[in-house]
Amino acid sequence: MEVLKVSSGSNPNKVAGAIAGAIAKSGKVEIQAIGAGAVNQAIKAVAIAKRFMEEKGQDLYMVPGFIDVVIDGQRRTGISIKVFLAEGKK
Repeated sequence: MEVLKVSSGSNPNKVAGAIAGAIAKSGKVEIQAIGAGAVNQAIKAVAIAKRFMEEKGQDLYMVPGFIDVVIDGQRRTGISIKVFLAEGKK
């Protein structure tokens, strides 16, 4: 599964395009975000990607979860958002 890392400075429209592209290839993608600003941008991107896909007659769903990552030797908790193409819509 392709992994997209989103920061608070990420452009939600560009991330949405990357989500739609990954979904077109494999039907699924994982988005990782650490911090409130990054999670905000990631959720906006999923909403925009859902709209893109609805225009093509397809639907998305997402499954949120937690991830642990090590940054500069410190353990941090982040959010993982797994996005899937809804069954029967591919």
